[in-house]
Order: sequence, then structure tokens, then C-alpha cells
Amino acid sequence: MNLDSSVKGIAEVLDTKDAKDIVILDIAEVSNLTSYFVIATANSEPHMEALRDAVLEFLEKNNLSVIYYDRGRGYDWMVVDGGHFIVHLFSEKGREFYSLEDLWLNAKRYSLEDILKR
Repeated sequence: MNLDSSVKGIAEVLDTKDAKDIVILDIAEVSNLTSYFVIATANSEPHMEALRDAVLEFLEKNNLSVIYYDRGRGYDWMVVDGGHFIVHLFSEKGREFYSLEDLWLNAKRYSLEDILKR
């Protein structure tokens, strides 16, 4: 596995902030949207905002660009778009409803355990 170090770093940041079910999908070969999706579940609205803010802080510290991020409140799904990756933060209800992983079954999938081993 040759995961982008910024994507791996984002997954590690999400893990330190207690995000659940962190998954990275390498969609570069199945889509031209982006190279990676980083998907995680938050346990509450404040937790989702804290995860978003932690990702934004990581990106700023590492001089990585942000094209767009959700600034609102009360969502079941928030994104941080960094161009070659998109971070998807879900409530439990939102993750089940939108089921992103099922939409991208042909993508390479990495669990947090896979990521931390490398």
C-alpha cells in the first residue's frame, strides 16, 4: 500500500479525536472526482464539528490546501475537500443512509488497522 501521507495523517488525527469506523477509499482508478475518500463517523453534532476542526488544523499545519469545507451546523454529513482527497464526516444515521462505501465497491478499501500498520 502506498497511501498518501496526508491522507494517512488525516486518518490518524480522526483516530486521536475518537472518530468511529475510519475508512479510506482509494478511488483514483474508479473515479476522476478525487484520489481518496476518508470516511468517519462522529457520535454527536459537537463531535462532528470537532473532527472537522481537527482536520482543518492538520491541513493548515502541513500547508495543505482546502478547497471547501462545511461550515454549518445540524448536518448528518460534513465534508472537507482538499482536492486529491475528500474527508466525509457522518452522524451514525447519515452514514447508514448515504452508505458511501457501498457506492464505491470497486475502490480499494483500507481500515484504520491497515493504515496504522504502515
